Amino acid sequence: MIKIKSDMIRIFLLLFCLAFGYGAVAQSNDTSAYLTQRLKINSLLADRSARFGQYDLSLNARTGIFGLQTKQDLKNSNEILRAIILNDNNIFRELKILMNYKDQQVQQVQSNATNTKKRIAGYMLSIKNLQEQNDILRERANKVEAKSSTSTYIIILLSLIIVGGGIFFYTKLKQSV
Repeated sequence: MIKIKSDMIRIFLLLFCLAFGYGAVAQSNDTSAYLTQRLKINSLLADRSARFGQYDLSLNARTGIFGLQTKQDLKNSNEILRAIILNDNNIFRELKILMNYKDQQVQQVQSNATNTKKRIAGYMLSIKNLQEQNDILRERANKVEAKSSTSTYIIILLSLIIVGGGIFFYTKLKQSV
């Protein structure tokens, strides 16, 4: 019987540890996905900065006659600007994903807070019920104790009356004989 209980306790502890470990892994996966997304956005921003530098250089490029810009210079500037715009679109898309991660984390924190509040309320209710039961049991114990002391006094009084009556009758019998 004791072995069965200890085995059940071990299984319960194992399941508890697995559940806790799963929660920690899920939390670290969410965090690593968030960090990966941030790194991706940072690399896109660095790429945008580099391309903007190229665009600035291309605007200053003047390979034409008399130091004027040629059609090829303008075309090159437009291609760089187009690449910047495409990169900006990618940045917005990745930022939206990052914001979704952030919203998911906020919802998870709110859900955990709600669950914690519910558990605390349940614990407080249990404590209140146990305190009420404890008060009722104390009252019962005091009543039983009062009855027990009263019955003790009654038994002592009756014992004294019986002993006194026995002595009284014994002395009367001795005097009559």
